[in-house]
Amino acid sequence: MGDNQSRKRLNRGLAALIGDIGIQIEEEELGISVSLTSEKQIPITLLTRNPHNPRRSFSDSEIDDLAQSIRAHGIVHPVLVRPSSIKIDHYELIAGERRWRAAQRAGLLQIPVIIRNVDHRTALELAIIENVQRADLNPIEEALGYQQLIDEYEYTQADLAQIIGKSRSYVTNTLRLLKLPDDVCQLLNRGVLSAGHARCLITSDNPLALAEHIVKYRLSVRQTEALVSQTLLEVVKKKKQKKRDMSTKALEKTLGDKLGMQVHIKYKTKGGNIRIHYKTLDQLNYICRCLQG
Repeated sequence: MGDNQSRKRLNRGLAALIGDIGIQIEEEELGISVSLTSEKQIPITLLTRNPHNPRRSFSDSEIDDLAQSIRAHGIVHPVLVRPSSIKIDHYELIAGERRWRAAQRAGLLQIPVIIRNVDHRTALELAIIENVQRADLNPIEEALGYQQLIDEYEYTQADLAQIIGKSRSYVTNTLRLLKLPDDVCQLLNRGVLSAGHARCLITSDNPLALAEHIVKYRLSVRQTEALVSQTLLEVVKKKKQKKRDMSTKALEKTLGDKLGMQVHIKYKTKGGNIRIHYKTLDQLNYICRCLQG
C-alpha cells in the first residue's frame, strides 16, 4: 500500500472517529473539510494526562522548542480531552500531551481544548490514531498501543488495520516487535535502531548482539537482512556439527567398548579416518585378526 493511500485511509478514519469536535481538518487529496465548533479554553490546572496514552517518551529538547514556539505564537491546534471520571469539572487528555507539557513549560494559564465524552476504548483509539498520523510514537509504543486494544477490548489485527489505515501485515509485523528482548526494545525507543532493522532480528537466536553490531557499524536494513541470514546459516551449521559430534562420540564409545581400546573418528571434507590406540602387541594382534576376519 502506498503512502498516499495509507494517509487517505488514516484521515478518513480520523475524521470518522473525531467527528464534530471543534477544529478544522483539511485534506486536499480527499477533498474533505470538516468544520468543528466545540473548542474552548480551560485552566491548564484542570487537565491531567491520560495514563493509557500509548506515547511514553517525550524529548526535553522537543518540549523546550515547542514551549518557545507557544510563547511566541500560542497553541495552534487545541488538545483533545474528555471529562474526568475522578474529579468533577476536570478533564483527561486523549491526545496532545506534548502540547500540554509544552504549554505548562511556557507558563500558560489556560489551554484550548476540544471536549469529547467518549469511553476508554474510543479514547485509546483516538490517541493511537493521532499519534500514528503525526508519527509521534516510536515502534514499541505503537506496538504496545495495538496490544492494549487487543488485550482490553478484544480487537483483531484486521480491526486495527482498518482503524489506523494500515495493512494487516503492517500491524502483524509491528506487534511482533514485542517479542524482542527489553535491551533491543530500548534501542528502538531511543531511535538508534529502526523498526525495519528490528523486524530482521525477531527470528535471531541472539538479537541483542546483532542489534549492537548493527548500531556500531551503521548497517542498512538490506545489510542487516544479509547479516541475519548468514548468522542463521551458521547457527544451523553449528547445530548440525553438534549433532554429528554427539553421534561420533557415541560411535567411538561403542567401538572402544567392543575393542577394549581408545577409538577416535575424524571427519574431513571427503571421508575421514579412524584411529585405534593400542598399548600392547596382544592388542595389535587382536586388531589385525579382527580386520582379517
